[in-house]
Amino acid sequence: MFARRSVVYEYDGTLEGFFCCVFESFARKETPCDVRPSFAPQMTLSPVRLIRTDPQKAARVGRAIPKRISQAAKELIEDAFLTFLEGKEGHMLAFLQLGFEMGPAVMRHLTDDRVAVLCKAQRHLLNEAHRYKQFIRFSVSGGVMTSVIKPLNQVLPLLAPHFIDRYPQEAFLIYDQAHGMALCHRPGQAAILPVDSFVPNDPDEEELSYRELWCGYYDAIAVEGRENPKLRRNHMPKRYWDEMTEFCRERKPGLRRAAAWAPDGRRGPQG
Repeated sequence: MFARRSVVYEYDGTLEGFFCCVFESFARKETPCDVRPSFAPQMTLSPVRLIRTDPQKAARVGRAIPKRISQAAKELIEDAFLTFLEGKEGHMLAFLQLGFEMGPAVMRHLTDDRVAVLCKAQRHLLNEAHRYKQFIRFSVSGGVMTSVIKPLNQVLPLLAPHFIDRYPQEAFLIYDQAHGMALCHRPGQAAILPVDSFVPNDPDEEELSYRELWCGYYDAIAVEGRENPKLRRNHMPKRYWDEMTEFCRERKPGLRRAAAWAPDGRRGPQG
């Protein structure tokens, strides 16, 4: 039984650091009133306990989750950590307390808020990552393909395997403007790194010509008389349009204005 304590666990913002918070909670048999990364603003007057990251403690928790609960539970925790769910650490801790008590059966308790809230956040993360695999548009400058995205969740770890497998011999960079990090790749090497800011170079003539070809294709597949704006928004939510070539013609010099996206719901090539 875990006692509720008026104390805030503060950690370094990494998954390993969070696992150390879980270790501390179980060692003391207590549930803190909040768990937050050290860079987050403090919203309570409760005392703060700094939880230092210990690789051995983190590893013990990481091994215990699939062993005592399930591999699916560990994947749920890893995915939930990447989401923008408010107060996610508290939800994750509550789930693990329940999971270590119930075992694998916890994954079937979808009506329990301690399970349902994480599953919902995981679905949102996976759906957003799936859409970005389709909607990311690269521009080439100096021999490097670059793209800027503004996701709600931290999707780069989920996008990395897809684009590394798709472009193994290309140098590319995907900058997550919302979270200040970038997936950097060159043949044989890849890393997700913190990046304070990134401003893409202005497109050169060759890049502009390829964008013009893209817009021409976009016009060609449109079928007049079958325009369906609602279906278009369902397949391509408007918040993704800002960095998609086919929706940015008015703001990118050198590109002619083209007709609306294929009104019957079809999509153009990816990437």
